[in-house]
Amino acid sequence: MKHLQQNMLAALLMVGLQFTACQRHQTSHSAAHPAEVKKIEGSNLSSVTLTEQAMKRLDVQTDQARAEGGKIVVPYSALIYDPKGQTWIYTSPAPRTFVRHRVDIDRIVGNSVILNDGPPAGTVVASVAVAEIYGTELKVGH
Repeated sequence: MKHLQQNMLAALLMVGLQFTACQRHQTSHSAAHPAEVKKIEGSNLSSVTLTEQAMKRLDVQTDQARAEGGKIVVPYSALIYDPKGQTWIYTSPAPRTFVRHRVDIDRIVGNSVILNDGPPAGTVVASVAVAEIYGTELKVGH
C-alpha cells in the first residue's frame, strides 16, 4: 500500500511539473512576438520586421549589393533557394525590416554571387540569418 501511495505522489508531482511548464510556455508565447509579418499588396511577398531582441538572438547581419563589371554582386550567404529552385535574397528597406527579392544568377565565384538581375547597387541585403528570415516570412514551424 505504501508503494502505491509513493507512486501516486510521484505521478501527481509529474503532472504538476508538466502543468507548470505548459503555463510558462503559454506565457512566453503571449509575450511580444519576435517578428511582424505584413503582406505586401499586389504580390505574394511579405515584409518581415524583427524586434531588436530577435535581431540579436539570430545575429542578423547585412551587407550591400555592389556593382562590379556591369553586374550586381551580393554575398553568397545572402542567397536562398525556395523549394522550386528559384533564387532570392532579402533586401532591407528599413532597419530590422526585410523583403524577399527574386534574383537571377549569372555565376557564383567564391563567396560572391554575380547577378544578371537583382536589386540596384547600394541596396542593403541580409547576409546572415537569411534562412531564419525566410522561415519567419513563410511561417515555417508555426
